[in-house]
Amino acid sequence: MTDDHVFLADCRARLAFDLLSNTWNAVVLWALRDGPRRPGALRGTIGGISQKVLTETLRRLEFNGLVERRAYGGSPPRVEYGLTPLGRTLLGPIDAFGAWAFEHGDEVMAAQERYAGD
Repeated sequence: MTDDHVFLADCRARLAFDLLSNTWNAVVLWALRDGPRRPGALRGTIGGISQKVLTETLRRLEFNGLVERRAYGGSPPRVEYGLTPLGRTLLGPIDAFGAWAFEHGDEVMAAQERYAGD
């Protein structure tokens, strides 16, 4: 494959960009970095995410092998979600992207304001 075909629909780079292009994917992965959590605890940590969107995000991350669901019996039964080893490999890139945003966020917002002012 040559460089001019790097972003074909089935290329791995595009797969990675798709995984992180959804805001909630990276946020949920980051929220799970310290260990498994129950959905209610995740919502409390994240804030601003509906139960529906959290459920969709967790299912998407589980489908992609980044998160695993653990169900425990008992009364009441409980469920926890945790990162898989593959999911943990994304913490470094997410952290780097967050550091970039912290360092350059003001510049991006200033550019947006300039653009909106035209």
